[in-house]
Amino acid sequence: MDRKKFVEETFKTLYHAAEKERQLFSAQEEGYIANISDGIIEVKELPHVGYFELLELPYNLFALALNIKQESVQAIVLGEYTRLNVKDRVRYTNRSVSIPVGYELLGKVVDPLVCMLDEQQPIATKEHYPIEQQAVALMERDFVKEPLYTGIKIIDAMIPIGKGQRELIISDSSLGKTALAVDTIINQKGKDVLCVYVSVGQRKTQIARVINDLKQGGALSHTVVVAASADASAGMKFIAPYSGCAIAEYFRDQGKDVLIVYDDLTKHADAYRSISLLLEIPPGREAYPGDIFFIHSRLLERAGKRDDKFKGGSITALPIIETQAGRLSDYIPTNLISITDGQIYLERELFNKGFLPAIDIGRSVSRIGSKAQPPALKKMAAKLKLDYSQFLEVEVFTKFGAKVEPQTQKLIDRGRALRVALKQKRFEHIAMPEEVVIFFLSNEGYLQQLPLTEIDIFIDKFIRHIKKEAPEILNAIEVTKEIDEALIERLRATADDFLKVWHR
Repeated sequence: MDRKKFVEETFKTLYHAAEKERQLFSAQEEGYIANISDGIIEVKELPHVGYFELLELPYNLFALALNIKQESVQAIVLGEYTRLNVKDRVRYTNRSVSIPVGYELLGKVVDPLVCMLDEQQPIATKEHYPIEQQAVALMERDFVKEPLYTGIKIIDAMIPIGKGQRELIISDSSLGKTALAVDTIINQKGKDVLCVYVSVGQRKTQIARVINDLKQGGALSHTVVVAASADASAGMKFIAPYSGCAIAEYFRDQGKDVLIVYDDLTKHADAYRSISLLLEIPPGREAYPGDIFFIHSRLLERAGKRDDKFKGGSITALPIIETQAGRLSDYIPTNLISITDGQIYLERELFNKGFLPAIDIGRSVSRIGSKAQPPALKKMAAKLKLDYSQFLEVEVFTKFGAKVEPQTQKLIDRGRALRVALKQKRFEHIAMPEEVVIFFLSNEGYLQQLPLTEIDIFIDKFIRHIKKEAPEILNAIEVTKEIDEALIERLRATADDFLKVWHR
């Protein structure tokens, strides 16, 4: 063996021996649990931990660092904390919470750490995303200008939602908030819009009902359900919306349009309030911590439409919030109203009268408005809003049996007919061209010629008639998104002929 080869072999042997000895005697910095209380652990001797860092615990558990003190760190356990004991070792992970993301999640029901709920096994995907990310920069965003059709007449006409918008759904309990959001998800079937439904603090029976509705509507295949049920730990409830948003961001980064529903952020705020009180963070208004506005704003700001020059794609957010006795001035409702681009308000009085969906037009608003409406629907809805708002103003006089002028009575008749036309059953989704036709019938006065009990049947049969006898009208509206005078004349002639047959 020559001298050069001998030196190389000797160097290799010494290097491997030194590396083995270094691995054998190197110490990994560890802390220990000093205190456990309601899912909150206090960790000592872990000085280099960062805020929102993930900590590794025994029994394959993890904790999220949320409060850093001089002598210790307080963290919320993500999972079942009752197996932990004082003096258990805690390790750094040097990373924030990241979850598997990918198309493999579509059709699955997972927890906030993306483990299958029925199997408690993680889903294997090619990529991982952190649940906390910066929102898309302002210069990379585009205007919200494309409509996201809900299939619900009253929303598409009067409170239009655009791709990239954040529209709050708000009301007291049991008035149809979840039903409204689920119907919107179902309506995205076949429209190349992927959906994420995040359930925070809901009962398992309600989550099962939502999943069943999505299955029946054929929408589960394009939806990911992220569930942190009522019996989940406060930590899991807290990270659930952020996990759902990370999944939505992956789809958006592939250039897809995404709809995400947060059901609901009231329970999310309650979970964070519980965590903060346990962490001894000073409470503020209604006992919420001072950064409660920030945790929701940093979540909802991640929605939006990205310019095509920067991969494109969009995230449309429908956060849901529950009020008490209709009080919109409470802390969390006012916060979220100020963050979002509008709200859909459901009223109990309308619900009790059987007007479904029970949307109060007076209190509902879309700050994007008609910018996200196709021209045909925008043209038909312009007169609609005016008629309905005037009707609501004068309807109060009829409650006392007061005599009204003929012109006012005509306005009341038109408004009552329109109210019936705006009613809609669950799982009944109406395409945009059909919505245009229905609002044409209202604007032209055809509906007010009928008894209120016949309006639903008339609309249903007229839509069937036009599909059979003049489908080119619907096709023209669908393709061009416009409705010109020639098309209106054809619609008027078709409606006149149908009305003559109807009155026979």
